[in-house]
Amino acid sequence: MTNTINLREMQVNQTGTIRSVRATGELGRRIRDMGLVPNTEIRIVGRAPLKDPVALRLLDFTITLRNNEADFITVEPTGE
Repeated sequence: MTNTINLREMQVNQTGTIRSVRATGELGRRIRDMGLVPNTEIRIVGRAPLKDPVALRLLDFTITLRNNEADFITVEPTGE
């Protein structure tokens, strides 16, 4: 079995591959519309001072997610 974690648990500059998005309904649609779909490579580029939200880089653009949104995304880390 692969080693997966929630996106919230990733550290700044860590990279990974999205393995699943468990959000449903409008939130699930919004997350997927932002490009957060399985097999997408991401890199954490920063966090706000209180650790929420998290900024991540994918497909040549940067987006931010709240931690409660990041909890729906499972990632397989690929590096630090």
